[in-house]
Amino acid sequence: MTGAPDNYQAGFARRWGQLAQPHVRALAWLLHAPDLLDPADPHWEGRIASLGVLPAAVDEWLMRLDADPSRLLEALGTRNYTRLGLYAEKLMAFYFQEHGQLVAHGLQVRASRNDTVGEFDFLLDHGDGGLEHIEFATKFYLLEGAAALRFDTFVGPNLADSLGAKMRKIFERQLALGAHPAAQAVLPRPVTRARALVKGWLFYPGGAWQGRAMDGISGQHCRGFWCALEEVAALAPHAWVILPRLQWLAPFRAPDQAGLLTREQLQATLEQKFGTVPMPVLVAGVRVEQGCLLETQRGFIVPNDWRVRAAFRQKMIGEHKH
Repeated sequence: MTGAPDNYQAGFARRWGQLAQPHVRALAWLLHAPDLLDPADPHWEGRIASLGVLPAAVDEWLMRLDADPSRLLEALGTRNYTRLGLYAEKLMAFYFQEHGQLVAHGLQVRASRNDTVGEFDFLLDHGDGGLEHIEFATKFYLLEGAAALRFDTFVGPNLADSLGAKMRKIFERQLALGAHPAAQAVLPRPVTRARALVKGWLFYPGGAWQGRAMDGISGQHCRGFWCALEEVAALAPHAWVILPRLQWLAPFRAPDQAGLLTREQLQATLEQKFGTVPMPVLVAGVRVEQGCLLETQRGFIVPNDWRVRAAFRQKMIGEHKH
């Protein structure tokens, strides 16, 4: 269960190792991480957006922002973000705003005062006089059962959703919002294109990725491992940290060694945690460099019964479809 010799974390460290401000590192990841989904795959019918390769000026902008993050901190405000998706959205809104593309962010559509139809994540200038609706998502899914690589075999850590269910909801409901009659009252211009921009990490049992992504998923996607608590003793790195939710995006970096756990301490900590909250926990294997902690790999540790619960949920999905 070791990371590849030159995994995503290694590449990020080479390119962005000098970034020290956590919000700027998260934004750098959002802008430059590989797409989770392959925009060119015909499965998506051209409705997956990609930031593509950004100009060098964006890199320089990120470096300046790291040196003086005051504008970004002001944009984030003083609220305590508990939802990772909302935090990532605010970071992307800041980027679009700073680069003159943002027309609206979080624009709600209501059929009546008490009936919210939906919300536009981002409305950007499309260049044809219209607007592009970008539905934005940052997702973390675990492959449950490696036998059949289907979208629904990637499930959320809490088993509340799957990659397939999420994309069906985005395509069938959220991307159709611009055509809803109630949207016309709030839109400054017509929506002429609607696409989903999806970033994230996929986690494989024991880190065993076969080198062939499922149809529709980018071959370059960020990935990690997952294992049960009883398998922690077999993990290769000896030094670990438990990742707070708002640090799930970019590879972890800390200026000191607070929160550093040995493999044995990690297992003991999670045993205690799962006794009260039996929810998977995202951890990072780290190395110490010049007093800093740098992520070398990441994975979800799940309660020992998670596999059984996940398999049961998959069975329910299968029966529901039929």
